[in-house]
Amino acid sequence: MKNFLRFCRNTFSQEENRRIAALSTFGRFLFGDYRFGWPQIAWWGNKEFNDYLATFDELEGYNTHRKWMLYQLLRLIKHVPGDTAECGVWRGASSYLICLANEKNPHHQRVHYCFDSFEGLSAPGTEDGNHWRKGDLTADERVVEDALAEFSNVRLCKGWIPARFSEFEDCSFAFVHVDVDLRDPTMHSIDFFYDRLNSGGIFLCDDYGCTTCPGVTTAIEEFLENKPEQMLALDNGGGFFIKGTAVANEALKS
Repeated sequence: MKNFLRFCRNTFSQEENRRIAALSTFGRFLFGDYRFGWPQIAWWGNKEFNDYLATFDELEGYNTHRKWMLYQLLRLIKHVPGDTAECGVWRGASSYLICLANEKNPHHQRVHYCFDSFEGLSAPGTEDGNHWRKGDLTADERVVEDALAEFSNVRLCKGWIPARFSEFEDCSFAFVHVDVDLRDPTMHSIDFFYDRLNSGGIFLCDDYGCTTCPGVTTAIEEFLENKPEQMLALDNGGGFFIKGTAVANEALKS
């Protein structure tokens, strides 16, 4: 019986490996050097998280890994004082996770600030490449209001970054998520929030390290050039730093 079960397990494993190999071969044909990964990822079966993704039509999307990483990083700020903010809210899916973490935190009552033009992207600059166009990623303000309606401590701050920042100069923050895709609003965001991020607070940038957003990466690296914090690049795009935590040079760099 044990031998039979071992045979079945190995057979199914070999069949799965063959399917992955075929998918990878086809993927290389379509996308060149794109790398597929193993599918044995436990959180893919997390019902609560999948229900959240489905609510925002993200279950079959391409950003589920980034949403999961955001969800996990929020656990690090449990004892960090300060409010939370997101720059570039789109339809509110990321802000929903942040608000949910705020609501469940027994140690700090936080306000979540949502900064967005609700008119899509501004005009890209010369360092932003040619992937984006003015007006891309437009989402109606009412969509975000509905998405976050169950949370009371939320403020929607409509306007082009950094127009509204001056209203919150006296605030301090535990978590900031920046997802604005372009260099100038990214630079304005990190410049404003860096000094207002409390020790142990997290600055997460969704677009860092993405080839579609080259201006974002250069803006953040220029800002952090002489800072003890450095971005930790995430494997599925994006990156973050923890305020007050120095980071060593990358091991593979000379």
